[in-house]
Amino acid sequence: MTDKTLTPRPSRLDKAAFVAGYGEIYEHSPWVAELAWENGLEARHDTPAALAEAMGEALSSAPAERQLEVIRAHPDLAGKAAIAGDLTDDSTREQAGAGLDQCSPEELARFERLNEAYKAKFGFPFVMAVKGSDRYAILDAFETRLENDPAEERRTAVEQINRIARLRLEARAEESR
Repeated sequence: MTDKTLTPRPSRLDKAAFVAGYGEIYEHSPWVAELAWENGLEARHDTPAALAEAMGEALSSAPAERQLEVIRAHPDLAGKAAIAGDLTDDSTREQAGAGLDQCSPEELARFERLNEAYKAKFGFPFVMAVKGSDRYAILDAFETRLENDPAEERRTAVEQINRIARLRLEARAEESR
């Protein structure tokens, strides 16, 4: 995808306007946008890729406990919040796009078991950028990542969250065309 310019242009916004416009890119974690703005935004940050890089660096360089706050702000995949309709608009679109709203009762039960096993082992929900994936690949990734150690899995979750943020920014740029 060719990078389009984001609207409104991040580099032209004051802190309050930037956080109001981009604070929800990281699930219930506007501090990531605040930190990215405080680190300095230039005209080059007006594209999804460059803004995603700046925001991703804010999260990746944060202390582990702050990273865990962001990870824990994410819903379970195909979990109770999804079934109840309590997801953010972005999460609802992303999970539906991967077919998680079409799971059979058996698949939902498997997701529930894996969600519980994962949270018991790591203390946070399984996070995966699901765009372009399907429920079968997600279930396979669940199984594989359950083998990770906690530090490796925290890093993997942060990488996935940064990927989600980039995809969300790219979608915004496309919507504003």
